[in-house]
Amino acid sequence: MLIGEVAQRSGVSARMLRHYESLGLVRPSGRTGSGYREYSGEDIRRIFHIESLRSLGLSLREVKRALDDPGFTPTELVGDLIRQTRERIAAESDLLTRLRRIDAADPAGWEGVLHVVALLQALGSNSPDARQRAALASGDEVPVPVEALVEAALSEADTNVAGALRWALARSGDDAPALLARGLGSPAAAVRERAVRSLAEMPGEEATAELRHALSNADLVVRGYAALALGTRGEADAVPVLIGMIVDGRNDTDAADALSVLASDAARADRIATALVGRLAHDATGAPARGRLTQALAAVPGPAASSALVELSRDGDRAVALTATYLLRLRDTS
Repeated sequence: MLIGEVAQRSGVSARMLRHYESLGLVRPSGRTGSGYREYSGEDIRRIFHIESLRSLGLSLREVKRALDDPGFTPTELVGDLIRQTRERIAAESDLLTRLRRIDAADPAGWEGVLHVVALLQALGSNSPDARQRAALASGDEVPVPVEALVEAALSEADTNVAGALRWALARSGDDAPALLARGLGSPAAAVRERAVRSLAEMPGEEATAELRHALSNADLVVRGYAALALGTRGEADAVPVLIGMIVDGRNDTDAADALSVLASDAARADRIATALVGRLAHDATGAPARGRLTQALAAVPGPAASSALVELSRDGDRAVALTATYLLRLRDTS
C-alpha cells in the first residue's frame, strides 16, 4: 500500500508519516520498482498503535520506547500519565480560577488587570506582610475579588493578617456571607472558626442570617462565636447558647456581656432572667456553674432578676447566697 492510500485509511497525513519514518517510529517494509514507499499490513498496524498511544498523551519518544522495548511495563507509564494529567488539570483549574477572579474584578484596561494579578499573587505570598498589605489594599480602585478574600481568610493562620482580611471582607459587599458560610461545614476546625469569626465582623442582614444558622452548628466554638455576635446585635435567638456558655464556663464573661445587651429590652430582660433561673434549678448544674449563672443575673435589669436574686440569697449553697446578697446590695444602691 502506497503512502497516499495509507494516509487516507489511517487519517495520518503523508507529511506526518514521513516524520514518523525520520524518527524511526515506522519504516515502510518495501519500495516499489519506481522507488515509492510501500507499507505492509504490519506497518499499518504499527501506525494505528502509534496513534492510539499518542491519544493517551505520550510523547513520540515514549511511543517509540513503548513499541520497541521488550521489557517495557505499561503500568508504570500509565501511572506516570495519570500523575501528569492530574497535575495538568490542577494547573489549568488554578489558571481558570485566577481568570474568573480577574473577570469578576472588572478591571478597566491592562493597568487594572495587572493590579488585580499583583494583589492575587500577594494574597498567596509566603510573606505575612505582603498578604496583609494586599488585604488592606482591597479597598483600592480595583478591589480584590471577594472569592479570593474568602479563600485567603479561611486559610490564614497569622493573627494580624487574619484581622486585615476580616476587615476587608466586612467592606466587600453582599456576596461574602454566603461564601464564608460554606466554611462552617469544613472538616477542619480551624477553617470553621475562621469562617464564623469573619461572619461575626460582617455587617448586614445576610451575615446575621448566616450567624443564626450557625447557632445549630455541631461545633461548640462555631456556636459560641455566632451567639456572641448575635447577642451584640440584639438577636434573642442567641440566648440559649449564651446561657449554655455560662454554664460550661466557655467565654462566660463575654456571654454574660452579650446577655446584658439583650436584656436592655425590658420584656426580654424578664425572659432572660427566667431562663437563667431555670438553669440554676437544673439538677445537673454544678456549683461553679450556679455561681456563674448567679453572677450573670447582675447585668439583667427588671423585677424577674431581682426576685431571683432574693431567692438565691437564701440558697443552700453559701457561695451562691453570698453572691446574690452582694448583687442585691449593688442593685439597691444603683
